[in-house]
Amino acid sequence: MKKYLTGFALAAATAIALSACGGDPMSSTNNNSQAAGSTDSIIVGSADFPESQLIAKIYAEALKSKGVQVTEKPSIGSREVTIPALKDGSIDLMPEYGGALLQYLDASTKAVTSDEVTKELSTKIPSGLTQLTASKAQDKDVLAVKKETADKYNLKSISDLQPAAKDLVLGGPPEWKTRINGVAGLKSVYNLDFKEFSALDAGGPLTLNALLSGQVQVADLFSTDPAIAANNLVALEDNKNLFLSENIVPVINQKKASDTVKGVLDKVSAALTTDDLIQMNGRTAKFEDMGQIAQDWLKSKNLA
Repeated sequence: MKKYLTGFALAAATAIALSACGGDPMSSTNNNSQAAGSTDSIIVGSADFPESQLIAKIYAEALKSKGVQVTEKPSIGSREVTIPALKDGSIDLMPEYGGALLQYLDASTKAVTSDEVTKELSTKIPSGLTQLTASKAQDKDVLAVKKETADKYNLKSISDLQPAAKDLVLGGPPEWKTRINGVAGLKSVYNLDFKEFSALDAGGPLTLNALLSGQVQVADLFSTDPAIAANNLVALEDNKNLFLSENIVPVINQKKASDTVKGVLDKVSAALTTDDLIQMNGRTAKFEDMGQIAQDWLKSKNLA
């Protein structure tokens, strides 16, 4: 998944990231979080879409509850920004999606299953970074269409789009234009040539509204998005496995991977489920406070 990013061009995302990593007033610091005696401190970042921000908030609140000093740098941008930021210490930790991260690092990967992705990712992750225990929770990219579009073209799988693609506009995040888990992969794996690609956001309100209004007929959404069921959309089967397993995994700068930090995050990963993500995403869609959502979830799992 994933997953990540913005409706702005990469240059704009980079500018946002630089301000975020340089003391954005929207960031927050827990200055009193060493009460439990920990000397750990960590900067938690996220990509610029709600689910990534929510999971990062869960990481931050869980770490704070164990006495770790936390600074939050949300909505940094795409992997073109976040991976360098992790490497240079602008941020120390962020939630990732295993398959999408692996495809970003190695577009030729043949891994598909959770075990295959996790194993191969451990050999491809950049020097100085490490992946912690992956969660069973997943959020995969899905190509979604309105039910009337599915009925008109008899669409059940992505392969079924082949004869119709020339008449349909595809919507997704800007980086999809060149990524293997995007336009390039839909061409090479499924032989799809769409009428046009519309650069929107990463499974967010721009993409959803464009699909519902008919501006685009095929859209990249996320499997944990409650809007799919709420709007009676059809998620097409990825019958050729373009989108890999997308288990949520914390990625951290090795210098910050203390036993305390790893212990906290491993417990979070063990407790997080796909159903949890769907339920919490429903709350974020109603503009509920992410900090409260994170705290409620942690308390329900006895993690805070």
